[in-house]
Amino acid sequence: MAQSRVPEWDVWRQNVHSHPRSQGRASRPGLVSGSASGSQPHFGEGPLARAAALVYTLLVVELLLLAVSLPGLALLVLLDRDASNIPLAAACAVPLGPALSAAVYALHHRSGDLADLRPAAAFLRGYRANLMGSLQIWLPWLAWLTIVAVNLSHLTVAGVPGWWGVLLVVVAVAATLCAIDALVITSLFAFRPLDVVRLAAAYLSRTPGVTLGNACLLVVAAGITAFTSEAVLALLGSVLAALLLRTCRPMIAEIQREFTR
Repeated sequence: MAQSRVPEWDVWRQNVHSHPRSQGRASRPGLVSGSASGSQPHFGEGPLARAAALVYTLLVVELLLLAVSLPGLALLVLLDRDASNIPLAAACAVPLGPALSAAVYALHHRSGDLADLRPAAAFLRGYRANLMGSLQIWLPWLAWLTIVAVNLSHLTVAGVPGWWGVLLVVVAVAATLCAIDALVITSLFAFRPLDVVRLAAAYLSRTPGVTLGNACLLVVAAGITAFTSEAVLALLGSVLAALLLRTCRPMIAEIQREFTR
């Protein structure tokens, strides 16, 4: 980002102290890779084993994501798509924020080794660690989105010009992209809430590829919800979380390089 867009970026960067919520999984004692020791590859190191480990991790994370968000999700699926239900739908979506945050955390710290798969433990650890941080991002975004949705649903009745509705949509999309970045950041790093928001807003332009990728995921999620139902989107929750994590890799790598030590 240009210096004029983010004043005193370098000074602020030096004053932000953060540590990753996890420094990565240490190698298991006594386990030496085949390439390093010259011996045959160990069990769980082949491409088929890594694919099986990924599928298993996605299934476990999906089950836990559904479990922690089930009360609100069940009611959300039963609601009619009527403007009067917008506030209630937003309330039902509250558990989805911490659940998505925990899924991102678990997938980020997953192991490709079949002998060392613990996605459930990683999910629960991430859920506990990120509960308050994710809600501090998720709740304001839900509240803002609810206000925008209610205004758009009554646009004709209010008699406001059409360009106002377009402006609301643009602002809502920008806020959503910023919230996505913020949720990923707070899931993997221990920044203060204000710093999370500032980083998320700054990286919208500092990493345009990430922003574009997240926008595409947002379109896919909206299309799935519009043409099927919220239940189908929820069943693909772990897959979408994995795609989100992959899309945000450049942003995560830059934050690790510039802000962690």
